[in-house]
Amino acid sequence: MKKNLIPIKLALLFTAMLLIPSCAVNPVTGKKQLMLMSESQEIALGAQYDPSVTATFGTYQDAELDAFIQGIGNQMGLISHRPKLQYHFKILDTPVINAFAVPGGYIYLTRGILAQLNNEAELIGVIGHEMGHITARHTASQQTKQTIGQVLLIGGMIASQKFASIAEQAFQGMQLLFLKFSRDNEREADRLGVEYSSKVSYDAHKMADFFQVLNKMSMAEESGGVPTFLSTHPDPGDRYNSVNATATEWQQKLSYPDWKVNADNYLKMVDGIIYGEDPRQGYVEGTTFYHPEMKFQFTYPDGWQFQNSPIQVQMAPKDGNAMVAFTFAMGNTLQAAADSTLAGLGVTVMEKQAIKVNGLPAIAAVSTKVNQDQSTGAQSTIQILSYFIEFNKNYFVFHGVTAQANFNTYFPLMKNTMNSFAQVTNPAKLVVKPDYLRIKKVTKTAVLSDVFKSYGVPADKYKEYALLNNMELTSQVPAGKLIKIVAK
Repeated sequence: MKKNLIPIKLALLFTAMLLIPSCAVNPVTGKKQLMLMSESQEIALGAQYDPSVTATFGTYQDAELDAFIQGIGNQMGLISHRPKLQYHFKILDTPVINAFAVPGGYIYLTRGILAQLNNEAELIGVIGHEMGHITARHTASQQTKQTIGQVLLIGGMIASQKFASIAEQAFQGMQLLFLKFSRDNEREADRLGVEYSSKVSYDAHKMADFFQVLNKMSMAEESGGVPTFLSTHPDPGDRYNSVNATATEWQQKLSYPDWKVNADNYLKMVDGIIYGEDPRQGYVEGTTFYHPEMKFQFTYPDGWQFQNSPIQVQMAPKDGNAMVAFTFAMGNTLQAAADSTLAGLGVTVMEKQAIKVNGLPAIAAVSTKVNQDQSTGAQSTIQILSYFIEFNKNYFVFHGVTAQANFNTYFPLMKNTMNSFAQVTNPAKLVVKPDYLRIKKVTKTAVLSDVFKSYGVPADKYKEYALLNNMELTSQVPAGKLIKIVAK
């Protein structure tokens, strides 16, 4: 959970646009297609999405990487099928390995994918691929298939009696950004990515190498349901060979004297980038969650699953019969934050009272909500325990949710979690540091496992770091080569 996480909104809000069906010429194919969004609407939609995306994930600040990505992105944009479109590039502060685009020229790369890449050519290939989704209007087509309205993230939780899939439910709003492309779309974006990266003289064969690395990786979704690259960009089939074949065709067609890879330059740029989760945004020890930047802590029930997502903190028993979510509540006063939040959830408040939580001003409320199954018409009642807490000029809220029939069973567990909220008093819990990507020059030729050993890499990290370098542990590493390891 990030300090800058939507202090201006409780939920991720998307403003609905009036979409009028029309025929437009696809910039890539030159053919007419039914498009429910004009180019001006597409650009406006991207401009509306962008503040929510950056507020939700946070942007990763690295002036050198930002300048390089924007510079090469502008160059690629000019040779793309939409050269008049202004492209915007952002690095998002999440370890998840993904890149995505939204309509209107907005392209996002996570710091997780930047850490996994090994050269400029791979980076340019990924940027070209995302640009291909924009130029072929895949992103605009995807977005027009859904109604884009206001989404209260807690709403998915309130609307269900079963909370096992907490990440999916809590992330309903962001799913609009992570619509899965079709294999035809992916095939076209691969082809365009190869074309654009080749036209700026980068070796597009490296794009195929990176996709092969992704296929080797465990691509389970992490960080509160944020999808990974392959979950939103499915392999269209034989991607490695088809990208390589297309790259060869473009290299023969363009006949440039040199095809850039620039591994050392790229590795020097990512030297020092944060790797993995950043504990400064919150971390768990045992069953206690600490937030060093905001200086609070709370405990959650033993045996419950826990996720610290960019949107909110979520806790639930493994059977999914209850859930506790923790996030910001917005308002000018604690009372206003409680009133507006409960009204926004559309619940019926049964009781509400002012209390103290470890000396902090708080409001406790018990509410109910009747839900109706759209397919069967059956009704069910959800009961919610909410604690609104004022701390360091911020308003926070816990929502504990379960079926009304289970409320008395889960009430003590949810209440104990909420009553455990307190200021961190142990200074040692505030000085945690993240892991960083560190670039090392190999001093003498050796196999990769021996190189790792010489740098003190733990043996249980060998396989992970070998994949990070797109090498095998038995690979012979020549003296002078730069490799990636992870250290404090």
